Amino acid sequence: MSSAKRDYIRPLDFRHGRIDMNHGAGGRVSAQLIEELFVRAFDNDVLRQGNDGALLPVPPPGHRLVMATDAHVISPLFFPGGDIGCLAVHGTINDVAMLGATPLYLSASFILEEGFPLLDLQRIVESMAAASRAAAVPIVTGDTKVVERGKGDGVFISTTGLGVVPEGRDIGGANAQAGDAVLLSGSIGEHGVAVLSQRESLQFETATLSDSAALHTLVATMLAAAPEGAVRVLRDPTRGGLATTLNEIARQSRVGMLLQEAAIPVLPQVAAACELLGLDPLYIANEGKLVAIVAPEAADAVLAAMRAHPLGRSAARIGHVSADPHRFVQMTTAFGGRRVVDWLSGEPLPRIC
Repeated sequence: MSSAKRDYIRPLDFRHGRIDMNHGAGGRVSAQLIEELFVRAFDNDVLRQGNDGALLPVPPPGHRLVMATDAHVISPLFFPGGDIGCLAVHGTINDVAMLGATPLYLSASFILEEGFPLLDLQRIVESMAAASRAAAVPIVTGDTKVVERGKGDGVFISTTGLGVVPEGRDIGGANAQAGDAVLLSGSIGEHGVAVLSQRESLQFETATLSDSAALHTLVATMLAAAPEGAVRVLRDPTRGGLATTLNEIARQSRVGMLLQEAAIPVLPQVAAACELLGLDPLYIANEGKLVAIVAPEAADAVLAAMRAHPLGRSAARIGHVSADPHRFVQMTTAFGGRRVVDWLSGEPLPRIC
């Protein structure tokens, strides 16, 4: 028998194969999974170094490093408009971008459950690779672990993002000031409704797709349209939705906010689904929208720049920041009354991201 025959390893059977404990044991089977799936999908110069970490260039002079990390445990793994793979890439890129930074690199860590179909894993990894390439933010290092059957839920993914931000740029939740405009990049609630419809096998007349998207190019467009410092706060309203995000900013900045319900864009099918299910779109998760608190003199220019970008065509000015020692977020309703938009006391849709 030849040496080549002796050392032959059968390629992974993505059509019928499943994850087993050997895939996480660190031996030849682990290496095969990494080479035939992850390296092939995520291929780039840094990943090809083949080390347990990535050697990265020093950021250019006058810039600071930004790092964000996120864990993704969404159920179901696949939903209309996306899956856990693209969500893991988009979510971490957006966390970096919300500090006004340019995302540069990602790492990815996978916790796989014994018995998970290789075909599903391949689909998730290829979705991550496509999202990474589209955003021009490569996945340069990662890790894979396997847990026993029944000790996980298919796959969990943790991602970390690294980016750079110019010295002097200060975008953060504590910077909102009374009089600032509150801008929203588009309609709310699509991600949460899309996931819920798949999870509960709900059929609506008009399908709702997740809005999962990487927002860093939209942020760059906004920042280019305004003087430095005019964009004070950026946030992506994920878990807890728009209402929770604005309450977080109000608490950090020690201000209040006054919103206009009629100005907040909500797709008709999302509004109908929420009404049917007894949910409020203000509290439903989004994965491709951002909230911006902008100095009043720059608000029109920033809003115009948002509307000129594909991810901000439905952008709207939805309210303003107020001086309020109680830090209340309030909303003028469509009927002319006013109500407090309070914090959530619990999560209406668990495992949404």
